[in-house]
Amino acid sequence: MVALQIRDVPDEVRDILADRAQQLGQSLQAYLLRLVTDEAARANNISLLRSFENRTDGTRGTMAETVAEIEAAREERIQ
Repeated sequence: MVALQIRDVPDEVRDILADRAQQLGQSLQAYLLRLVTDEAARANNISLLRSFENRTDGTRGTMAETVAEIEAAREERIQ
């Protein structure tokens, strides 16, 4: 694993982060690791969503069309 270092963090920001970590019963290290890990996961999700932007396989239906398809599928299951 790699170690990250952030320089010039204002004292007030550090205190707020430390307080939040304490409220969650975590060390500051564990809390910050979770924040960084969550941010990386969001970045991956955004990349995945962007990969769908240029799809041309019929995925550009309207909300009403999507709702109608879901309702039709539900009706088929009931019958």
